[in-house]
Amino acid sequence: MLPFTRDQFIALFVQYNKDVWPAQIVAYVLGLAMIVLLFVPSRGRNRIIGVGLAAMWGWTGIVYHWAYFSTINEAAPVFAALFVLQAALLLYSGAIRGHEKYRPSRGAHAWVGWTLVAYAMVLYPLIGLWSGHSLEEVPMFGITPCPVTIFTLGMLLLARPVYWWLLVIPFLWSLVGGSAAFLLGVPQDWVLALSGIAVLWIAVRDRAHGHGHGHGDLLRH
Repeated sequence: MLPFTRDQFIALFVQYNKDVWPAQIVAYVLGLAMIVLLFVPSRGRNRIIGVGLAAMWGWTGIVYHWAYFSTINEAAPVFAALFVLQAALLLYSGAIRGHEKYRPSRGAHAWVGWTLVAYAMVLYPLIGLWSGHSLEEVPMFGITPCPVTIFTLGMLLLARPVYWWLLVIPFLWSLVGGSAAFLLGVPQDWVLALSGIAVLWIAVRDRAHGHGHGHGDLLRH
């Protein structure tokens, strides 16, 4: 049983979207910039993408979970801490250590990755509008947990290698946030529920089949 009603959940997004405007525009600009960087050979592009992903998780943890979601859900501070932790992990691994190498690769991993990226940025809000919600009621890209998680999983599928500990929190949130698909009637979150499982399966399968311990390996310890 959820500690809040569907009406409270929707009302929260209305207030949040009004209060943080124009953060939605900034988030889309940031997301598009990260995609463009995939195609621009640059010494610092991997670190910039790492900073961008960390910024989305940090904002969502502090502003959405801590400042807003906590008003209707006592578990929100825990979610906030996990999102800030994920931001720190992305910042450490991608921006400080430069572990992940992002590139517009091909193959099954890339196709799934691009699909998740496009879904988070384009289809997620459109499905929300199609299901009868106003734009103010829709969880927006880059500043709310579910689109941020889907986008991050997509981007990580475009990177080599990916350390397993970068997938743990997105996977957990795909299960928690994905429950909104049927508990709260948020149809666009069905993909979230499946995305974490799919990415984890791809990563483990890649490792188990021995696709190398070098440049082509997706999952690394």
